Formats: sequence, structure tokens, C-alpha cells
Amino acid sequence: MGKKKKKTPSNLIAQNKKARHDYILETEYEAGLVLEGWEVKSIRAGKAQIRDAFVQLKDGEAFLHGAFITPLLSASTHVHPEQQRSRKLLLHGYELARLVGAVERKGYTIVPLSLYWKKSHVKCKIALAKGKQLYDKRASEKEKDWGRDKARIAKMR
Repeated sequence: MGKKKKKTPSNLIAQNKKARHDYILETEYEAGLVLEGWEVKSIRAGKAQIRDAFVQLKDGEAFLHGAFITPLLSASTHVHPEQQRSRKLLLHGYELARLVGAVERKGYTIVPLSLYWKKSHVKCKIALAKGKQLYDKRASEKEKDWGRDKARIAKMR
């Protein structure tokens, strides 16, 4: 009898599927996240959401705004948690310089794509993005439908 493989838990915490629909993504970066203790406990319990989150550059630093981390009831008695506070993103200096240049000169925006675990640290995948027009969204929807139909046709043969 063969040995059963153990399932490894997914390192994905939260994903922003809306970003891939609303933006044309260019370059992706991995950023660390400055968190408080209660936030890490809540993230371990699966209470994080980044659907409406965005990244803002201020004074040469990057901040994640609009990410919800719901506090646990048993987290702490002396800390008054704020669900939607801005959290600092940790990036290298050259990465920040590239992001600032792209946002200020070329009109890009920075969107968070996902939160995930890397060893014991929470990381945020961010991307430089340009907003899609309505016709771009229709074209990508049409491509996705055609890919699905192609797979269905190939499966029948």
C-alpha cells in the first residue's frame, strides 16, 4: 500500500480578485507588512480581507489602506483595535523609487493582489497597474469565454 501524502496548508490568506478584473497588471512586487500582535492572531484565524484596499505612497514610504482585519473577541483587553488602519509596507529603496517614478510620471496605480504567509511573516503582493476601460473588460471577458469553449471542444474530441 502506498503512503498517503499529507496535505500542506495553503499559505494564501486573502486575495483581491477584483484587481485582476479592473486593472491591467504590469510589474509585481513582494512587500512585508508591519502588523500588531492582535492583527497576526486575527489573520491566523482567517479574518482578513483586501478587496477594497489600495496602496498609497507618502514621504517615500508605501502604506496599505482599506484592508480589513477583524479583531478577535479574545485578542486583548487593553488594546483597542482599529480594523481599517493604514499599515506600512516594507520594500527595498530601489523598489520604492521605481514605484514612485511610475506613479508620479507615468500615471500608474499600485494595487494589492494578495496576502500570504512566507515562513512566519505576512507578505503582501502588490502590482503596478493601469485601469481598464469598459471595452478592455469586455475583451478580456470574451477571451476567457473563448478559452473555456476551446477547452470544452478539446475535451469532447
